[in-house]
Amino acid sequence: MALPVVPSKRPVVTVSKKLTFKEKMSYGFGDIGNGLMFDMGQLYLLKFYTDVLGISAYWGGLVFLISKIFDAFADTSVGAFVDSRTNISKRGKFRPFILWGTVPLALMTVISFLAPNFSDTGKIVWAFATYMGFGLAYSFVNIPYGSLSAAMTQDPIDRASLGSFRAIGSQTALLISGVVVIPIVLQFANKEVGYIVAISVMSIFGILFHLICYRNTKENVIRAPRKEKVPLSKLFKALFSNRPLIVLCLAALFMIASSNIRNAVQLYYLEYNLKSPELMSILSFLSIGLAVVGSMFIPAMVKRIGKKNTFMLGLLVCIACDVLNFILPTSTVTFLTIFSLGNFALAFALGLPWVMIADSIDYHEWNSGERTEGIVYSTYSFFRKLAQALAGFIPGVALSLIGYVPNIQQSSDTLLGLKGLLFLAPAALNIIGLIILFFFYNLTDNLYSKIVADLKERSSFN
Repeated sequence: MALPVVPSKRPVVTVSKKLTFKEKMSYGFGDIGNGLMFDMGQLYLLKFYTDVLGISAYWGGLVFLISKIFDAFADTSVGAFVDSRTNISKRGKFRPFILWGTVPLALMTVISFLAPNFSDTGKIVWAFATYMGFGLAYSFVNIPYGSLSAAMTQDPIDRASLGSFRAIGSQTALLISGVVVIPIVLQFANKEVGYIVAISVMSIFGILFHLICYRNTKENVIRAPRKEKVPLSKLFKALFSNRPLIVLCLAALFMIASSNIRNAVQLYYLEYNLKSPELMSILSFLSIGLAVVGSMFIPAMVKRIGKKNTFMLGLLVCIACDVLNFILPTSTVTFLTIFSLGNFALAFALGLPWVMIADSIDYHEWNSGERTEGIVYSTYSFFRKLAQALAGFIPGVALSLIGYVPNIQQSSDTLLGLKGLLFLAPAALNIIGLIILFFFYNLTDNLYSKIVADLKERSSFN
């Protein structure tokens, strides 16, 4: 059922043109820039905390948990700030944040990997302060970057392409980060120096990719600057009427938690169930490589069966692969084959939310009369950060429940528990996300076409 159309309060000028390959690729480069800094914390910071800075794994984990929750609220604050600005330059509403925010973000990335000679308490305080500072700096780049896609185009296929290029950029950054950093660190006798050099190199390249994104993208859906500030309470209140956004946020909460649990448990499974921890590099390469390949198919799949159906198909195949891997006897070949197929399909589900969030921005304007890209995108990011924070504790608790003891031969019950954690737990979470999408996501492709037409008509009328 279509919702009532609310008259637009402020005209939106839309430049109707197809995006070039250069523009799409440059947008994807932006997420390489994000990843070359963000992935440093995700992949290496806990190891740095315990081995170089010298704090316990417990405090390191607590730094991540609390900092991610802080990041979630920082995202919404940054989104509200971006949308409340009245003085918008000719560079656009979002692109200037990428230009001016990339160097502070790079500096905070490097500072997070410094190990000052403080007391034990001082080191813990340092870890909290620097990682929260990094999270805030990242929000000032990532929230405008994520919102930028909605301002580049309203064409559904072009948006799907932007989501595809973003997913490819994210996976490429993860591949570079996983391959390059540790070999650089090992070139130095002093690990702290090694980390500083490696993280600095990654951050410099991150800046370069951000600058390419800034230079070669353009905001084509332009909102007239506000003449007056709208109370933030009113802007956030309007979010609750944005059904597609709320559904995507809830689905992402389960999907991201599922992905994080899988990433946290797979090394345990390789070491104890398959007795082949050296397979981690092969598994990572297959997972990332197939995710990149799967991301390339997103535009064609969207054109053929639509965004929602493509999203659900990806989740369905991944769920089926996880269930098969649990039921079948433990085998390296079987595991790698089925796991790889699941990761190929999961790329659809991981890449499409960026596209559908951009659609929910247009839905929000159509339904409420306010175009608030920053707040809408940061709300989605808020739920992603909550999922990351909560999923960080789940594996640790679950490992204790199944009787895991490190560095010994595990019992048959514990091995079965590890198998369930790697396959059944993620499958169950993805099933919940799939159910939410199937029954409650109402922004069909036909409705979205009507929304775009209505918004263009309002713009010409104003």
